[in-house]
Amino acid sequence: MSEAISTFGDAEARRAIREDLGATLVVEAAAGTGKTTEMIARIIAVIRTGASRLEQIVAVTFTEKAAGEMKLRLRTELERARQAAAATDGASDETRRLQAALGELEVARIGSIHSFCADLLRERPIEARIDPLFEVAAEDDSERIYNEAFDRWLQMTLGAPGDGVRRLLRRKAPTEQLRRAGWALVDRRDFTGAWRRDEFDRDAAIDAVLHELAGFAALGDLASDPRDKLAGLCHRIDRWLAELGRRESVRARDHDGLEAELAEIRRWWEWKQNGGRSRTFGKDLLRADVVLRRDATRSALEAFLRAADADLAARLHAELTPLVTAYEDAKGRTGRLDFLDLLAKTRDLLRDDPRVRREMQQRFTHFFVDEFQDTDPLQVEILMLLCADDPACADPTHARAVPGKLFVVGDPKQAIYRFRRADITLYEAVKHRLVGEGARLLYLTTSFRSVPAIQSAINAAFEPVMQGNGQAEYVPLEPSRADAPPPQPAVIALPVPRPYGPWGVTNIAIEASYPDAVAAFVDELVNTAWTVRERGNDAPVRVAPRHVCLMFRRFQSYGRDLTRPYVRALEARGIPHVLMGGRSFHEREEIAAARNALSAIEWPGDELSVYATLKGPFFAFHDEDLIAFRHAHHRLHPLAWLDPERRAALETAPAVGDTDSANDAPPAQTALPIATSSASGASGASGASGASGASG
Repeated sequence: MSEAISTFGDAEARRAIREDLGATLVVEAAAGTGKTTEMIARIIAVIRTGASRLEQIVAVTFTEKAAGEMKLRLRTELERARQAAAATDGASDETRRLQAALGELEVARIGSIHSFCADLLRERPIEARIDPLFEVAAEDDSERIYNEAFDRWLQMTLGAPGDGVRRLLRRKAPTEQLRRAGWALVDRRDFTGAWRRDEFDRDAAIDAVLHELAGFAALGDLASDPRDKLAGLCHRIDRWLAELGRRESVRARDHDGLEAELAEIRRWWEWKQNGGRSRTFGKDLLRADVVLRRDATRSALEAFLRAADADLAARLHAELTPLVTAYEDAKGRTGRLDFLDLLAKTRDLLRDDPRVRREMQQRFTHFFVDEFQDTDPLQVEILMLLCADDPACADPTHARAVPGKLFVVGDPKQAIYRFRRADITLYEAVKHRLVGEGARLLYLTTSFRSVPAIQSAINAAFEPVMQGNGQAEYVPLEPSRADAPPPQPAVIALPVPRPYGPWGVTNIAIEASYPDAVAAFVDELVNTAWTVRERGNDAPVRVAPRHVCLMFRRFQSYGRDLTRPYVRALEARGIPHVLMGGRSFHEREEIAAARNALSAIEWPGDELSVYATLKGPFFAFHDEDLIAFRHAHHRLHPLAWLDPERRAALETAPAVGDTDSANDAPPAQTALPIATSSASGASGASGASGASGASG
């Protein structure tokens, strides 16, 4: 393979993006294929040819940070294109267009869809029927308003709860479940249709599930080994049924309570146990038959809970509607719009006001949308109304985009993240709709980030399983450069040194032995002849710590910080590192020692903090010395050894820096007041310590 692969398999797609300006394009591009570069190239081509001016172009990104980066890259490419045009013919129309675009860059419509909608609403607040001085409520502000509305709604509802709330109140953490359910409805309040509620006799279904559980529990008495884990599940169910019988002997059956208890029974860990290795469970009873009966019982339990949850959701939808209304009213009183309001009210403005819709269609000639897989229904409706070829069309589902006006880029494989209300089925539906109306579907497949061996491994892993059917179809990656020269491999499966516990391979053993192995491998990378290529530099360079990234599926497991052993292993080898997202900073010994010292400085009467400081790594006093000191002076205080007269002089002496006279005082008279009188300084030092740790 040559050092650089110059003929890309997607060269035609890249040519079409830069030259086929009269066509609506839908581009699917994996990470690292240069989709932002191609989008900027198309924007510059639109400006260079005179098809539009930058002030008439809208570029929609997912975040404001991404928008800022796009502006910087667009400025660089515009300047490069202007210089090239000026070198060819300095007085050409092309040069003047590019020069004008540079002047319009700061007011260009490059940002998130929410910022774009906010700008439109501020232009037309009367037509949109909103407060002209509205403020956009950030997510934390929206949650605060919602929580206040929820607390008021809950207090009123608890006096006379409906059927749905009453049933949910019997489950674990009912308040939080209600809070989450209400917030989910708030986030989907633009869907105003009624929820379907199927016929469901909950009480009869509960009785049937209890009968099924009793039949399975009876098998426990037939087990040959009473310690059999499968028999243990039978016995646990039998004990629960016996307790239920005792309760019902003194009161009627409580179906609300049983619904909640059955939801907890489904979570019992014993459902996953098949028991011992023996093929027989009891006399004339095969273990496989008991397992089948267990699975049937669990399936019946899960089927009941699915039906019960669906029935409960339909009931709660109606009962939570006043909460949604209360949240809307609270926002209205404070003149705020949340992110959903920005989208919904912009859609309503464009749909319901033909004059505004026509004006916006004429003002904006081109729309460029990045991360299209993260779009939601409202965003699609807004785009289709703004790009419609018929200004009279007020129905976004029937609007057809003007050829060349819409350019969207997305990676359907990333739709798994489901940002806000994004869904892969919506993306696929819009894609097929645009293609059916004449848009071109292009694929960017050449990856510039990784070497061919890594791409081959990714293709082999994902191509067989990503075949559509409700998820994205896989488009294989193609190479852009050569593999690293031998003997440096591109893909390594690092083995676990000690994966075995007392009963075979265990996660605990893996987590205990893997950090040191990973740190040793990183040490090997940065201290040998391994090389890597950096962006913008074709020559290989030695691997440095900044080239290595350790990624974790999660940061905590059963309350333990999983990153801490890796940090310790890297520190033991002197490898510089930055920890992003770890939660054990304040649990580190040196940070605990610093916090103890700051507490002792601010509150010297706190004997525990003073002891921890003197015993800790800063001073390392022996217990014998500290005990002897306290025995002699009756307390463990920094000033306890001084006579009263000298102690008074120290306590009243000015701190260093407070007055000019303090600078002339002997060190013995100034050192201690710094520690004892500057409480705010101690707090500030603590904050600085935490900040540096968070960033480091």
